[in-house]
Amino acid sequence: MDNKLITNRITAITNARIFDGEGVTDNQTVVIEGALIKAVGGAVPAGATVLDGRGKTLLPGLIDSHVHTDMDGLHDALKFGVTTELEMQGRWSKKQRQEIAERNDIADLRSPGMGVTAKGGHPSEYISSSGNLLIRLLCRLPFVFRTVGTPDEAVKFVDDQIAGGADYIKVFIEDGTCVGFPGLPVLDDKTLKAAVKEAHRQHKLVIVHSTTVEATQRAVDAGVDCLGHLFFDGAPTPKLLADILASDIFIIPTLVTLSTAFGNNAAWLAADERVSSKLSKKWLESLSRSMNVYPQGKLEEAYATIRTLRDAGVDILAGSDVSEPIPILGGLAHGASLHHELRLLVAAGLSPVEALRAATSTPARRFGLTDRGRIMSGALADLLLVDGDPLTNISDTLSICSVWHRGVQLAAQG
Repeated sequence: MDNKLITNRITAITNARIFDGEGVTDNQTVVIEGALIKAVGGAVPAGATVLDGRGKTLLPGLIDSHVHTDMDGLHDALKFGVTTELEMQGRWSKKQRQEIAERNDIADLRSPGMGVTAKGGHPSEYISSSGNLLIRLLCRLPFVFRTVGTPDEAVKFVDDQIAGGADYIKVFIEDGTCVGFPGLPVLDDKTLKAAVKEAHRQHKLVIVHSTTVEATQRAVDAGVDCLGHLFFDGAPTPKLLADILASDIFIIPTLVTLSTAFGNNAAWLAADERVSSKLSKKWLESLSRSMNVYPQGKLEEAYATIRTLRDAGVDILAGSDVSEPIPILGGLAHGASLHHELRLLVAAGLSPVEALRAATSTPARRFGLTDRGRIMSGALADLLLVDGDPLTNISDTLSICSVWHRGVQLAAQG
């Protein structure tokens, strides 16, 4: 798909199966006017351009709830119907963010700015392991990689991110055990809690990076709102599960990242024509590699934890943790990996409807994105039309026919 945009004053999509973000609706007509959904159901307006959706399914634009991105990443995401990317570490100028908000040929963006981490803490270890490349790409260097060591420094850091436009706050509790860098320093409890408290004082959600049960328990005790990854060194303890439920914490498992960390590549996905036709060679090569930093990990054990959390009523959101196509971060690609994540959520035991909610209405609700994630009158016309029925076969989400972002239709796929 190229950058060509197709604009119509009024468009009516008819005869499609409609997943409205929660379930299938009986209505089979959606009317787009300008940037918004004008109506769901009812008659086709006079003079509207009509698109026959017979045999197809219309979905809300997808939301990837965990990425590290740039303009190219936002562009690739939109090719796959990902109309919003929620970044979990990055550095954007106000000018860049304004540009993103005004463009319809790239996905929309939300970001925490930079995350709160200890001196020498994750992800600063990648500076030495990748010749500064990863941090430079994720954070758009040159800049000083800031860390914190005291509660006062944490408060100041959080304040600075919010002043710079942060939509939420990210904190790191990563000792490196599960990511190939054991022995990393982490925030102490007082500093961690100070960061969380200050974020909440300014009405911002706090998302934590933690990959072990112990670190996750510390994060929950500190009052975080969201787990940005599924912990994978063990099953949740009864106390951790009870505390997660009591705090109404939600989770972005990033099963695709766990899969590549466990040594599984996504070469099969790169070979799928629905993917290979939309990505560059460097991204297809990256997708075909794996990180393999925790080869003892087993997806079946992660799936069991997901089922435990789902059965307990924990909200699960779909996210990929994709960033850049470099060797140490193989197995992922913008847009394509969110579709992979949906497959893994279904493999873990979620129904296709539950998985689709995890990429539409649930992240919209938990991140306060009230204008998207649903197909309803007055919502943004962020839409994805696919061949087939992903509510029966989740892999049909990749059979993309059309994508609309703020009512603007991208050119035909292929």
